[in-house]
Amino acid sequence: MSLFKKMFSREKKETLDKGLEKTKTNFLSKMSKAVAGKSTVDEDVLDELENVLVSSDVGVATTIKIIKRIEERVARDKYLGTEELNGILREEIAGLLSETDSGEGEGFNFNTEHKPFVIMVVGVNGVGKTTTIGKLAHQFKQEGKSVLLGAADTFRAAAIDQLQIWADRTQVPMVRQQMGSDPASVAFDAVQSGVKQNVDVVIIDTAGRLHNKVNLMNELSKVKKVMQKVIPGAPHEVLLVLDGSTGQNAFEQAKQFTAATEVTSLAVTKLDGTAKGGVVIGISDQFKIPVKYIGVGEGLEDLQVFNKLEFVDSFFKK
Repeated sequence: MSLFKKMFSREKKETLDKGLEKTKTNFLSKMSKAVAGKSTVDEDVLDELENVLVSSDVGVATTIKIIKRIEERVARDKYLGTEELNGILREEIAGLLSETDSGEGEGFNFNTEHKPFVIMVVGVNGVGKTTTIGKLAHQFKQEGKSVLLGAADTFRAAAIDQLQIWADRTQVPMVRQQMGSDPASVAFDAVQSGVKQNVDVVIIDTAGRLHNKVNLMNELSKVKKVMQKVIPGAPHEVLLVLDGSTGQNAFEQAKQFTAATEVTSLAVTKLDGTAKGGVVIGISDQFKIPVKYIGVGEGLEDLQVFNKLEFVDSFFKK
């Protein structure tokens, strides 16, 4: 059976293909130039390939890993034609991604022992955090789960209002307080309300400030501690939302947030509007934190559960 067997519905796969179109076109165009006039994979081709991967936002560390793997294959097989390079690269990237335990294509593991299941969402302003929360709420409802939102990003009034719009749109309740309120107090109220209402999932939004890592760390720690007074072990997931269109800046944000709090999963958004989709490969490899969701369009269903094999298939699809 092929490694790249179809695992998505046709509609979802078409959305993924379309969402990665700019990334794929840019990448394959660079690849064609890299092997132009060459019949075998030699040192020059590998140097060009390294430049292609780095310029496609795969990241230096991950690029070096991929190049090393291909060098080993060249040494082992003695003769590799450039026409085989796409297939080899595809296999090696899929293999690299498979080394991160991502709960392949499953999204969150809603353990029945945890009710409500609490998700704390972190990320800087502008990455699509609120939109991601709204789309998750919609998808969980579609799966038959009851959802409650907590507006703990009290630093900006706009953040509370934006989340309220999504709560109204998806018809889920939301716990909110005034701008400037203690975020931990909102989180406490939200989790407590979730318990009282016997909901399945509580999603807590948090402030997206990175001006001071110590303050961020203290604030997120406090939010977690008050939630644990209601439900020991909460939050059950800390989801970091990253904007894929920012390329290497997304790496820096991931470094900052993983240093400030224990991030358990990632969502990479806005991949449909950029040629920087290679960032998903690098982030997945470097941080060893599972990418659970990717955003490949504006629609409610266009926040997709990340399936690495389908992603690589769309990345290389001619």
